[in-house]
Amino acid sequence: DSRRPGEGLPTLTVTTILEDPYVMVRSAELEGYCIDLLKALAAMLHFSYKVKVVGDGQYGAVSSTGNWTGMIGEILRQEADIAVAPLTVTSAREEVVSFTTPFLQTGIGILLRKDTVSQEMSFFHFLAPFSKETWTGLLFAYVLTCFCLFLVARLSPCEWNEPKNEENHFTFLNSLWFGAGALALQGVTPRPKALSVRVIAAVWWLFTIALLAAYIANFTALLSSGSEQLPIQTFEDLVKQRKLEFGTLEGSSTFYYFKNSKNPIHQMIYEYMDKRRDHVLVKTYQEAVQRVLESNYAFIGESISQDLAAARHCDLIRAPEVIGARGFGIATTQASLWTKKLSIAVLKLRESGDLDYLRNKWWETSCLHKSRERWSPLQPQALGGLFLTLAIGLALGVIAAVVELSNKSRHAAGHVKKSCCSVFTEEMCTRLRIKENTRQSQETSGRANA
Repeated sequence: DSRRPGEGLPTLTVTTILEDPYVMVRSAELEGYCIDLLKALAAMLHFSYKVKVVGDGQYGAVSSTGNWTGMIGEILRQEADIAVAPLTVTSAREEVVSFTTPFLQTGIGILLRKDTVSQEMSFFHFLAPFSKETWTGLLFAYVLTCFCLFLVARLSPCEWNEPKNEENHFTFLNSLWFGAGALALQGVTPRPKALSVRVIAAVWWLFTIALLAAYIANFTALLSSGSEQLPIQTFEDLVKQRKLEFGTLEGSSTFYYFKNSKNPIHQMIYEYMDKRRDHVLVKTYQEAVQRVLESNYAFIGESISQDLAAARHCDLIRAPEVIGARGFGIATTQASLWTKKLSIAVLKLRESGDLDYLRNKWWETSCLHKSRERWSPLQPQALGGLFLTLAIGLALGVIAAVVELSNKSRHAAGHVKKSCCSVFTEEMCTRLRIKENTRQSQETSGRANA
């Protein structure tokens, strides 16, 4: 791909490297982000250019002989005037060549395959839809409701008219069973007769229906978002795990970033890669992506390139943490007059929004991403109104039972010619201590028979 020199237009020899989507071969011609950028710069600065792909396929690093390889080497040997490629600006490269203002900002990220890092479901995964506080509140509400059923059934004359001669069906165990059956949407006995007991039963049924709906909805969201819960969020997580191997491009700036870093985690990553360099370091970016797709391998590299891989391959994802903020710049010889001109032109393209347009054009995704918020357990605050409704219903049920008992006591007080309060107190004590009274009456009758 070349542009013929026009009259009076200077011609620049441009070196680049084949990497999707920066430079790609399509129909015997080069295209991509860097080619579009080069065309825009040429139009602004009025120069023609001739593009050639770097001979050794390298970006640029110091070899064992002390010479520079890749595009940096070609500029130093004056085989090219400028390098327009995803070439990271580093201090070592800046010592031998000059860089323009970065045209793309990037960093170092971790590329993973989704199924190798999906969170394994725990044995008690069915408890996950609610938080611990919500489960505690549910247990408390269940016990309190069952106790209110037991209490109201004893107080209400409609449920238990003759305490000394009848047996109350709503024992505490039966009340617990009634509450559990309603929680599972199963009809159970005993069936409530009194209005007060029915009020509590009805409000508990309403509570359980709303609670089950919330549980099912949150459990469905949990299952559908399970693949998004990444246990590897940071580089520290990557070092601690043993399931995935990890590496980077051989001789890349990323490799030397970890080599020169004083961070203990970064040093551990470098030592791991250096000891296994023949196995974990890859030659090309395409090889790295293929290896991540086909094996338990995590690739450490330029985050912006990893975003492209995740956009093109829906099975891939980039971990959230990005370190070592850096930029891609255009490299020139140190004495070049084009450095400042190109920097100003890059800034103008950024200010006009052209660089953003190119970024969106070449990083367009083919995956259908669902805009789903990160899942979290349902907190008690979300169900606060539901618990309040239950509390009000329990209070109404108890009040109704007291009213029913007081009405019966008022009628009974007229017959026995006692005060209403004394009859009410006797009825209350009899109903709450029925087992002791029954035992005493049995003992009395036993003595009389003897």
